[in-house]
Amino acid sequence: MSPVVDVVRTYLELCSPGDLRPADGGEPRARFAPCDHITVGRYRALYGDVGRAWHWHDRDAWTDDELSVYLAEPNVHVWECYVGQQTAGYFELRQTDDGAVEIVYFGLTGDFIGRGLGGAMLTRAVQEAWALGASRVWLHTCTLDSPRALPNYLARGFSLVRKERYTATLPDAR
Repeated sequence: MSPVVDVVRTYLELCSPGDLRPADGGEPRARFAPCDHITVGRYRALYGDVGRAWHWHDRDAWTDDELSVYLAEPNVHVWECYVGQQTAGYFELRQTDDGAVEIVYFGLTGDFIGRGLGGAMLTRAVQEAWALGASRVWLHTCTLDSPRALPNYLARGFSLVRKERYTATLPDAR
């Protein structure tokens, strides 16, 4: 039987570029590259590699055609993070009609968690969001995400907007 858990989702935002507190240090070999024409297969691989441990499943319900249409939208921007030749993580930005930019997905693969890279990658994601002309940058996280996520967002200057509670059914571990 699949477990049902109580979850707290937290919404956060930055209202001006000056609110960003850039991360110091991190992995000196890290580089970020836009995925201008990302394939559905590559996107699904990134999404799975980063999100599997945190119970990301929303995109799994999308057909390949639905995901292809979404990824081709001019307001969707996917960036991959590399350390050397290895994929370390990715972030996904989406411009909304009200001028905001949402950090839709953001995360590292397991081998790169705890190496100081999350702060550097979040700094870059926020910088790219402002470069798109954002009126504000926002995201949400939840208690299913890494316990390092919320502290990273707060350390970069994000402020709390609201919290909500819900229940989630996790996939059966068998």
